[in-house]
Amino acid sequence: MLRSEAAKTWKLSLPIIFGEITQISLGLIDSAMVGSIDYKQLAAASLVNSVMIIPFILGIGFTMAISQRVANARGRNDSQRVSHILYNGFWLAMVSAIVISLGLELGSDILFHLGQDPEIAVLAVPFWRIVGISVIPSILFMGLKQFTDGLERTRTAMILSFIALPLNVFLNWLLIFGNWGFPRMELAGAALGTLITRSLILIVMVIVLFKSKHFARFIMVRKNQWHLKRSTIKELLGIGVPSALQAGLETGAFAISGILVGTIGAIEQASHQIALQCASFTFMVSLGLAQGNSIRISNAYGRKDWKHIHLIGKSTLYTGLLYGILCAVFYAVFRQQIPYIFNDNAEVVSLASLLLLYAAIFQISDATQAIAVGSLRGITDVKYPTILLTIAYWVVALPAGWLLAFRAQMSTHGIWIGLVIGLTFVSIVLNRRFFKMVNRHLTFSK
Repeated sequence: MLRSEAAKTWKLSLPIIFGEITQISLGLIDSAMVGSIDYKQLAAASLVNSVMIIPFILGIGFTMAISQRVANARGRNDSQRVSHILYNGFWLAMVSAIVISLGLELGSDILFHLGQDPEIAVLAVPFWRIVGISVIPSILFMGLKQFTDGLERTRTAMILSFIALPLNVFLNWLLIFGNWGFPRMELAGAALGTLITRSLILIVMVIVLFKSKHFARFIMVRKNQWHLKRSTIKELLGIGVPSALQAGLETGAFAISGILVGTIGAIEQASHQIALQCASFTFMVSLGLAQGNSIRISNAYGRKDWKHIHLIGKSTLYTGLLYGILCAVFYAVFRQQIPYIFNDNAEVVSLASLLLLYAAIFQISDATQAIAVGSLRGITDVKYPTILLTIAYWVVALPAGWLLAFRAQMSTHGIWIGLVIGLTFVSIVLNRRFFKMVNRHLTFSK
């Protein structure tokens, strides 16, 4: 039974996973291509990503409510409601994207007030401004992706993400290095390539929604359902705000860790970026699996089928645990070879290979905590997990990392040990909460 449920979750999740991997690959490609110029370009990209990722993930977090509400309505066979959620969810994503983009543009001076190398901050400003604009098409695309994912049409966004990957590589090749007569823009060229890529896949996604027969019944009822409704916005915000905070709390902790590392030096910053992006890459599988798990649980929750919810959650947790172990082994074995993908500076490679050991250790807890968050979101339990995540990252992980790094003189290693401690704590507590809640409902239903 568990094996069958795991297989169904994987089938739903695989396109989400491929799409997530493709999205994170855009950042990896940017880092690898600008890192081939010099490590200072890589450090500048790291600085921008460390700061910008917090509001960006908050924006994406708002869209997570769309897939949950769509899956829930689909579980009740309510197509009219699905169309209504699409419209309201899209406008919610639009407003959040514009606000975030404007905030990033107005806040670009923050790069000079974080204790970073001044040369790195100067290099980072053009990259920051262009990527800030690209937040708008990216969040809108994610909003529409959440809609198609909630309908379990997960291949749609995956295919578009696959198309985006070679396009982004080609645009980077033109704009970073100045090939085919284009200006050599270096780091700013990587940002412009990302902006163009994100805009194009958003346009194609909109066309697919209006032209594909799979979504026709939701588009056909737009005259009746495409209107803004306060109660629907409130419902979406009820899940979206805590979901955004959850995503922002974790991402923010990693972002702050990057800023703290940057105060140590550019070598440490570049090494941290390599290890963190590698860990983020493999985490995309866990995140995609958690999203598929959450969609399936939300569908079952719409039917109040607690036995099925238990089976889905348990099978996905075991799957995530096994995946985390495999990732840990991979990083431990290949930690000395992986850094050369990004940079060949001997000091950067040496430190990054050591940091990959910490990344290997927290792969297990990172995978299982993501699945726990997704499981709880599927049964609309979002407020208490947000409190727990706040404690895990901002009361446990970051303070412990700071003490170890600067008081115990462990430097970058201390920051990573703090992250390991926080991830392990939140994984244990959230998984325990999910199964305790499900078992309580199963007991009452007997």
